[in-house]
Amino acid sequence: MTDTADKAFLERLARMALANIGREYPNHIQHLMDGDTDAAPPRELHPVFCGAYDWHSAVHNYWMLVRLLRLMPDGAFATEARSLIGRRFNPADVAQECRYFDDPRRGSWERPYGLAWFLQLTAELVKWNTPEARAWRTTLAPLEVVVAERFRSWLPKLFYPIRSGEHSQTAFAFGLVYDWARSVDDVRMQELVRAKSIEFHRFDVQGPLVYEPSGQDFLSPVLAEADLLRRMLPQADYVRWLTAFLPQIPVDGSRWLEPAVSRDPSDGKLAHLDGLNLSRAWMLEGMAAALPVADARRAALTAAAAEHASAGLAAIREERYEGSHWLPSLAVYLLTRRGLAP
Repeated sequence: MTDTADKAFLERLARMALANIGREYPNHIQHLMDGDTDAAPPRELHPVFCGAYDWHSAVHNYWMLVRLLRLMPDGAFATEARSLIGRRFNPADVAQECRYFDDPRRGSWERPYGLAWFLQLTAELVKWNTPEARAWRTTLAPLEVVVAERFRSWLPKLFYPIRSGEHSQTAFAFGLVYDWARSVDDVRMQELVRAKSIEFHRFDVQGPLVYEPSGQDFLSPVLAEADLLRRMLPQADYVRWLTAFLPQIPVDGSRWLEPAVSRDPSDGKLAHLDGLNLSRAWMLEGMAAALPVADARRAALTAAAAEHASAGLAAIREERYEGSHWLPSLAVYLLTRRGLAP
């Protein structure tokens, strides 16, 4: 964060977020309708989170701006970002976002990915803890209550993990929700997520990393599980668990786990693989950080993380909206080491 080049790159990402949130179309809307009268443009359905192609991308573009405002309060983007957020985070529009959840048939809407990112947004406001951040969080509080309750009611009913490489994956979402719960001291949610994570993954062995990635993954099911469990287990237990789960991690520092290749970044689904490199990078960093300093696996994990980070960051291009509406958020999560925050 102190390097001038890094600051310039983060400024560039912030500018991309501002452009994304201000761009209503194209919009990939997921909206249940019972008739013609239910049709409405995104700005009416979701007046807060209507830009950046879809609801969850709008949410984590806001998260990115808030995080960068917190870390770079005097950045060249800061005045415009504060103005945008101040306009969009208003009680009337947040009330409409809450009303959208009222239909019981929308119980699975944006679950778990978009909901988990929303909680990350409010967690960032809690950590920032300035007068404007507290005011924005107060405005978002009714929606935070709705979103958190969605998880509390869903987790006890979830009988199996969702091991996909896309939005439905549970391991990644659990990590975000758990970090939110710690930020806001929600002990009940911490216990729910920890219990479900242990239930799902404590006895997993021989993680099938050789089968990854699938052709449109942006999350690794195997690495996300390893990144989740390092939050849940004491270090000694995690060391043993990781040995059983990923015994193939080199202990001699040799090259391991090549970055994914996206052959057409203009294809929205194939561009997912660029995001996979970014998310793999921070998951590998998290795994390495959870091991003792003397653990011989740290070298291979760290080297693989650096290689994936380089590949993922190189793929971010403003002219490719298929990736630029969401990849910058993942880049900021990686570069600012959000997942490693205590």
